[in-house]
Amino acid sequence: MARYIFVTGGVVSSLGKGLSSASLAYLLKSRGYKVKIRKLDPYLNIDPGTMNPFQHGEVFVTDDGAETDLDLGHYERFTDTNSSILDNITTGKIYSKILDKERSGKYFGNTVQVIPHVTNEIKNFIKNKTSGFDFIICEIGGTVGDIESLPFLEAIRQFSNDIGKKNSLFIHLTLVPYIKSSDEIKTKPTQHSVKELRSLGIQPDIIICRSELPLPKDQRKKISLFCNVDIDNVIETVDVKTIYEAPISFFKEKLDKQVLKYFKIKSKKLPNLKPWFKISNTVLKSKNEVNISVIGKYVDFKDAYKSIDEALVHGGVANNVRVRLNKIDSEKLGLSQIKDKLSNTSGILIPGGFGKRGTEGKIESIKFARIQKIPFFGICFGMQLSLIEFARNILKIQDAGSTEINKKCTPIIGLIEEWYKDGILKKGDLKKIGGTMRLGKYECNLLEKSLIQTIYKSSRISERHRHRYEVNVNFRKKFEKKGLIFSGMSNNNKLTETIELNSHPWFIGVQFHPEFKSRPLNPHPLFASFIKAAKNKTLND
Repeated sequence: MARYIFVTGGVVSSLGKGLSSASLAYLLKSRGYKVKIRKLDPYLNIDPGTMNPFQHGEVFVTDDGAETDLDLGHYERFTDTNSSILDNITTGKIYSKILDKERSGKYFGNTVQVIPHVTNEIKNFIKNKTSGFDFIICEIGGTVGDIESLPFLEAIRQFSNDIGKKNSLFIHLTLVPYIKSSDEIKTKPTQHSVKELRSLGIQPDIIICRSELPLPKDQRKKISLFCNVDIDNVIETVDVKTIYEAPISFFKEKLDKQVLKYFKIKSKKLPNLKPWFKISNTVLKSKNEVNISVIGKYVDFKDAYKSIDEALVHGGVANNVRVRLNKIDSEKLGLSQIKDKLSNTSGILIPGGFGKRGTEGKIESIKFARIQKIPFFGICFGMQLSLIEFARNILKIQDAGSTEINKKCTPIIGLIEEWYKDGILKKGDLKKIGGTMRLGKYECNLLEKSLIQTIYKSSRISERHRHRYEVNVNFRKKFEKKGLIFSGMSNNNKLTETIELNSHPWFIGVQFHPEFKSRPLNPHPLFASFIKAAKNKTLND
């Protein structure tokens, strides 16, 4: 039977529950155990697919087409295993399922209530498809004390009673603030947070204390005393310089050891931390550097392009270089600023996105990269805009554009008419915004002897998608006549997957999102190649 670990957070949000869960998962997996991680989000949205990145950060996409919380990206990157649609639930999904059952008469006329109906659905989600795993780690989104989280906390309390305390463990992550004016580390917020959790019937077994400074022994003793937790289970997590130090930090604090001790399990072997030391040293200490400009409209919020940021770091690790990210707001990027802002860059990346805002700044940046022979990487919307730029300036189609932005343009980019998913014909649709795009894993055929085929070392690949608009293939011959190659196509040869310029040292656009499959211990080949090209440019300048 699997053991269940529930991770909650208190005091404030954004303390790093996802990173802590991912680090623990890696340590347990590295010791030889099978681990699954799940995220339970209390918001009412069905999924984060329609949520503003400024509010929620990026939308992470799984192989099976689920739009999920960005923490699932941490899970995948740290454990090198794929998550699925079964690993992320929201209050919206729970209520939608319950209301469908009620409308269908599945409750036989009974009054539908939070307890037991909502809590039972949550418990069903927790235990669904867990056979064969040693540990199931469930991260509860939000902060203890929030109204939205109450059904989830009640559900995990019940679940622990159902399976027995010997098979369940509660980890509570809190903030232990440092007050500079008094030069003191304060434990009172942690005490109050645990008090709130205990009032809901949950006694934490391990407390992880997020702090700017190391936690003195006296403070550990105080937390242990007032929170009724063994002092060895008061775990410190001091702010790290890179997230890839987290598994090392938690191992030093014996988090995984204390988890195994709680469950009375003898460890199979010690975890392998050598890769994390190597990554951390490269990220923090490498003497070689490249400057990469990421140009988008959400750059003011650091989590908006989280997977791209990390994939670029992974590419740096593959080339033993430190990647310096230059985030540029495309909406504020005027034509006169292009040269000054991009003259010292070693590579330019345009990420995915939706809508008109900031598109002209991106297009001008692409033009600069093309003319100046700067390594360019366009992802999803970034690839589409590179085609629009080429059409305007090389094909001389002045009104070239996307129907997403301008219905009256010459449509280089338009709404997907149809595509195949698991042998079933799907059609593009604007009636519903969420969950109606081309989502998840699709295969792509790469042109022989193309740059991208050389990078992948394969003529057939599979990558994750998230888009509603697609390249108009009717212009293909005109593009290729001028040197822009359609180097990757869908199985039915209707949907453009990759493009590249044969007159450029490194100019690639992809319709898919390779950043979702990049791992620190296994960098994605496209990001590794992009950073290599940027490194070569730096050395040659």
